[in-house]
Amino acid sequence: MIEAFIFVFGLIWGSFFNVCIHRLPKEQSVLFPRSHCPNCQALIPWYLNIPVVSFLYLKGRCAQCQKSICWEYPLVEILTGVVFLLLYLRFGLSTQWVGYTVFFSGLWVSSIVDLHHQIIPDEISIGGIPVGFLYVLWSGDILWWQSLLGIVAGGGSFLAVSWVYEKITGRDGLGGGDVKLLAMIGAWLGYQAILPVIVISSAVGSLVGISLMVAKAKGMKEAIPFGPFLAAGAVVQCFWGDKIGEYLFPFSNG
Repeated sequence: MIEAFIFVFGLIWGSFFNVCIHRLPKEQSVLFPRSHCPNCQALIPWYLNIPVVSFLYLKGRCAQCQKSICWEYPLVEILTGVVFLLLYLRFGLSTQWVGYTVFFSGLWVSSIVDLHHQIIPDEISIGGIPVGFLYVLWSGDILWWQSLLGIVAGGGSFLAVSWVYEKITGRDGLGGGDVKLLAMIGAWLGYQAILPVIVISSAVGSLVGISLMVAKAKGMKEAIPFGPFLAAGAVVQCFWGDKIGEYLFPFSNG
């Protein structure tokens, strides 16, 4: 039953993440007012705000105005439940499970916001830096100075790349949100994770970018949000970082 409880717990948080995804880019409170239909503004009663179940019961439409509800809402809830469950299967009910659910949740919300608006909320990236450092002090997963170096290396490396790119091309490259997000990742995973995360995210981002250009879905000059690829690199590093470091980046461990 514990697996079912963890999954439902993730569904509930996924419902809250939908609120964050919708309101953070608008600089609105994620707590007030209560959940409401974005079309008719009608408040949603609790019994029609049950993750996934309410969407199915209402057949994907608002109970008041019958406006279609975006399929993204139940998808975010389900995937959040899956992530919480996978983390439980990996770490059990432990300090690591608590910490990484917070970390992955921040990556998850910031990635979706970045896909929609090409911004990464400071509430997540900047706010996640001290939270990550405090988690390191609490868990002892890495040494405190490795976390501090991770913050400096993560933010500093992308600042340098962005500066060089701008000088060479005369155009903005990486956004400030990407710089802050990598600094947050460094706070949680340490400086030794920065190089693998950059390489993995760049490789995945290049493959996706090339595929989109071949399909003519994106032009050469149209920006592709990089936050989701950084998040993917961080997730890969969390689950398979030891093997990656051993075989590909032996000099980055320590």
